[in-house]
Order: sequence, then C-alpha cells, then structure tokens
Amino acid sequence: MKVVHLNTYEGNGGAGRACLRLNHALNAAGAESKVMVYFQFSESTATGTFSKSPFQKAKAVFNIMAERYLAKAFVKAVKTPFSLQWFGQSVIKHPAVKEADVIHLHWINHGFLSPKFLAELDELEKPIVWTFHDSNAFTGGCHVRYACENFHKECGFCPLLKNSSKDDISRKTWKRKKEAYNELNCHIVAPSNWMSKSVKFSSLMGFREVTVIPNTIETNVFKPYVKSEAKKILKIAPGQFVLMSGFMPSKNDKHKGTPYLIAALNDLASRPGIDKDKIELIIFGNKDNADMPEFPFKTTFLGTISNDDHLAKCYSAADVFITPSLEDNLPNTVMESLSCATPVVAFKTGGIPDMVKHLENGYLAEYEDAEDLATGIEWLYHDENAPDIQKEARRTILTQFSEQVIAEQHIKLYKTLLDLQPR
Repeated sequence: MKVVHLNTYEGNGGAGRACLRLNHALNAAGAESKVMVYFQFSESTATGTFSKSPFQKAKAVFNIMAERYLAKAFVKAVKTPFSLQWFGQSVIKHPAVKEADVIHLHWINHGFLSPKFLAELDELEKPIVWTFHDSNAFTGGCHVRYACENFHKECGFCPLLKNSSKDDISRKTWKRKKEAYNELNCHIVAPSNWMSKSVKFSSLMGFREVTVIPNTIETNVFKPYVKSEAKKILKIAPGQFVLMSGFMPSKNDKHKGTPYLIAALNDLASRPGIDKDKIELIIFGNKDNADMPEFPFKTTFLGTISNDDHLAKCYSAADVFITPSLEDNLPNTVMESLSCATPVVAFKTGGIPDMVKHLENGYLAEYEDAEDLATGIEWLYHDENAPDIQKEARRTILTQFSEQVIAEQHIKLYKTLLDLQPR
C-alpha cells in the first residue's frame, strides 16, 4: 500500500508535526508512506517537495506571500487566520502522486491546493483522505470559528472582514469551494469528536463520510523522566511546584486565551494555602521576553525548543501543563505533556476533552472561566495522589494515541476505501 501525504510545509505548525508523525507511524506499521510538501524551508530528506527547481521555489514563495498578505487587505486587524485561496498549484502529474494508492491531504493552504486544484485530484480515481487540522476546509475563509455559525449556511456577513456583507469575500470563497467539492470525492478524517461534529454542521461538508482518528505521537521520545532530575536540568529546586505553558502570543490573540492564563495565575497567587515562593512558571515558544506579560510567580522563558528529547524533559520537569486555548482541534502540546506523564489543566473546548479526562489525568475548567482554571491548578498543587494522576496521563496516550494504535486505524480506513474502488 503506497500512501502519499500532501501538506504545505514540512513539520511547520501543528498540522505539519501531525503529518510527519503519522507518516512515521505508517511506515513502522508496514505501509509505504511518503510526505510531499509544497515548500521546504531548508533541504530535507524527510519529505519530498513540489518546489524543487529555483523557478518552482520562486513561484511557491510568491504564492505563499500573496496568500498571506493580500488577505490583510480584506481582514480586520485581528489575529485569526483567514485564507483567500486564490493561488495554487497542480500536482496530479507528479510521480509521487500518480504512483500512490491513497492520497492523504493535510493542511494545504498558503498557495498550495486551491479549490480548483483540489477538484483536479478526483481525475486520478484514487481514494482521497483529508484530515482536517482546522476548520478552513468547510468555511468561507477563517481557520478558527469561535462562536460564528455562518458556515452552517453559505458564509457571508463574515465578522472578520472589513467589508462584511451578504456577498462578501467569505461568501465568494464558499461558492468556489462548493463548486470544487462537487467534483471531489473524498473521505474526511477528524482528529477529534469536536471537529467531527463541526463538519456535520457544515453546509459544505456535512454530507461527507467522517471518521474520527486522532493524531499520534512518538511515545518513545515524549516519555516520562524522573521529575527531580528533569527539574535539575532546568536548574529548578526539586521541591518547587512547576507550572508550564506553551507558546505565548500577545494579549490580543484571542485564539490562545492568554488573558485567561494571566487572570488564573493572579487568582491562584492570591488564594490561601498557596506559597508563591514554592511555585515556578516555565514558558516555551518563539516570543521574545519583551513581549511577555507580568506573572505573579518566578518565570523562566525557555524560548523555542527544537530538540524533542529536551522538550520531553521540560514537560517532565513540570507538575502541571496549562493551556488556556479557547478553540483547538487536538493540540500537540496537550498530547506531548500527557505522554510525558504531566497532567494538563485546560478549558473544556475543542478536542481537548478527547485527551484530558477530568480529575483523572488532568482538569477541565469551564469555558472562559479563569477562576476555574486556577482551581484546576490548585487541585494538583494540593493533591497527594499526584503519582497516580501522572501514571494515568501516560496510560491515556499509550492506549489511545500511540503510533501503533493510530497507524492501524488509518490502515483499516485506507483498505476499506481501496476495496470500494472500481476493479
């Protein structure tokens, strides 16, 4: 069985990581799996690319930049991503695509596969699987929907656009997608139950078959280390209670919920029984320290961590991982933390409840309730059964999200779709 995965970038962002992890899992399970990307930031043997020659690279850069910056002319000054999908590239004549038994799509924005070139894939008469890493495939342009339900109909009146109307850019994009999808026979994979339900509400994709298969993770890389030793690596005293959080965007970035994290930590610091001097916060991500808000606890900024082994030790050093995200499909950071036996405190939103089991391997706070987020952290701070909670976190990943488990589910789906193909 030959499977080709198509993604815009190699390993960049959550979708890129998830794509590479699935590819590795499938090859380990005996499938012949390959990843083809639109653009590589550096030479790589991990993936093939559709932009190999200098001309192809220049065209890809133009498409990517055009898609990213032309959108700014239409979208309000918000940090919610929006794709016009005006630019794209045909891939149906590439040998890797022609030779594959199954074509598996992932994140294909930023000038890669526009609706026109998506529809082209159906000419190959192969099973097409499409994993939805965000909501863009079934909206008129946005990748994160929040409370907007316009995608239930035909979009239009988009709250993100400067000039919102019945026939705005979101409605026009919706129509182009509708026309293309009428030509495209594909099977959708939703990494979370939340995403599956969202697809069913969609006017563009609601009639499609959807299978829920989570993303996977390298459990031999993201594994537990002895907490005291992991803390020593980060120069943290063994007795300190360590809070950890991921990429910290600006206070205006609604998607990541930074204001709720700040409010929760300030609430926690003011509670009786909380010794502020015994708590430390560590943050990893690609923001400069100058962009960081003030926190009530001693804080260490780790910067971007490109080495997964070291990242696993950072997760292991933490007693709790906090993610205040307001909308997320199946965030890699939550899976990575649990795999390293570190409990997670998060809002009850998106696909997070698929991984975090309340009061078993973490704490699910009520949506947008910073006080409840603080209560979850306090629960772990005082809980004497921390080792049991940590073991349950690791067990959850091994039994439900390991490479072997997820590879088997994908292979079963591929075989089912191949059996349905005309002989």
